[in-house]
Amino acid sequence: MFYIIGPRGSGKTTIGKRLAEHKGYQFVDTDKLILEHAGKSIAEIVAQHGWAYFRHLESEILQSIKQDKTIVSTGGGIILSEENQRIMRDNGTVIYLSADPSILAQRLAAEPQEDQRPSLTGKSLLEEIEEVMQLREPIYLATAHHVVDATQPIDVIIQQVKDLT
Repeated sequence: MFYIIGPRGSGKTTIGKRLAEHKGYQFVDTDKLILEHAGKSIAEIVAQHGWAYFRHLESEILQSIKQDKTIVSTGGGIILSEENQRIMRDNGTVIYLSADPSILAQRLAAEPQEDQRPSLTGKSLLEEIEEVMQLREPIYLATAHHVVDATQPIDVIIQQVKDLT
């Protein structure tokens, strides 16, 4: 099993789908599973129940994924739980898609998905990403078995990840 971690906009879903195709693995997106399970968007879940409840759902979904030969694209904050970090490291290979906050902000501004990506801080997109990354970068690095530069072309990223396995 492979877990793909990183901030929003790093390409976890895009890379995960392509990698699953190349390896003949199943693809799972934890955010999509949460939407299906809850019957609501992430923004609606957070608005109605708060971030703590969303993080609880996220952990339940992660724990429910048991299939071998699966690529799991995770939500950007899944690594905030030490238990989630342990589950991923113990049950598969964790790949961190790393990118500079300015690149992430450009990507997110180009394809906004506000219903799925509520603001964590209420600040501008770049300010929020910089603030969130300051907190999460050390956790991503500590959780990952491998770090891949997510600013490269998709085919290059796929080849690098395939070379790791």
